[in-house]
Amino acid sequence: MIEATLNKLAEHILGLDEASLASLWQKYKARTENFEISQEWEKAVIIFFIINAVRAKNQMFNEEILKRQQPQAEPEQAAGRPRGKPDLRRVK
Repeated sequence: MIEATLNKLAEHILGLDEASLASLWQKYKARTENFEISQEWEKAVIIFFIINAVRAKNQMFNEEILKRQQPQAEPEQAAGRPRGKPDLRRVK
């Protein structure tokens, strides 16, 4: 039951607009820094970490997309040889 609830929460959170979440980041950061013994403070902490989780997820996602879009280095380049030049040696 807990896992199903968490899955539903994750689905809902994934549907939220990152820009809208980012605009709330400072507000909830300030709330979490001002500790008070209340359920409102606890909720603010959870919201702040949800916003950070979405930001971290998007950062990881974007980094992986960039990695996959970059052409793979050819074995010649990995060995330090210029691309397109044959490996020739002068023989006397």
